[in-house]
Amino acid sequence: MEYASCRNVRKNRVRDNEKGRQGEKKDRQTKRSRDRETDLGMKISSYRDLDVYRMAMDAAMVIFRLTCDFPREEKYSLVDQMRRSSRSVCANIAEAWRRRRYKASFVNKMNEAETEAEETRVWLEFSLRCDYIDEGTFKGLDDEYGNIIGKLVRMITNPDNWVIKH
Repeated sequence: MEYASCRNVRKNRVRDNEKGRQGEKKDRQTKRSRDRETDLGMKISSYRDLDVYRMAMDAAMVIFRLTCDFPREEKYSLVDQMRRSSRSVCANIAEAWRRRRYKASFVNKMNEAETEAEETRVWLEFSLRCDYIDEGTFKGLDDEYGNIIGKLVRMITNPDNWVIKH
């Protein structure tokens, strides 16, 4: 297994750019088919089956790749904060899933995921204002985190749909 590193990201960026729009189209089709499966009532047996988890993981990986190109002096500040908060969204969703026996614990962890997602949006805005990312990249990720937060809020306001019935 090849672990993600900034060096690997830069090396693979050339190859990825050659794929161009063909790869993007395939990704959109894959995402649509995953959404359909869960919308049609596919049994969710793991947090990895949750659309919100997959969206958060994909967004965190985009942030990882983006921050590889940030200035070196940001390594232990902005880069670290962005990576930590974006990863924490995924981790809190996973923890919430394991705490479904207790409604209050589930809601608490989902609230933490929501606040980490909003924190990530703040770091994205700093990145935009510091000219580390362009307006289009900011808008795309900000919208994606808005969608993630929306899904988290729906799960928080309807926890009985997610907790384990005793």
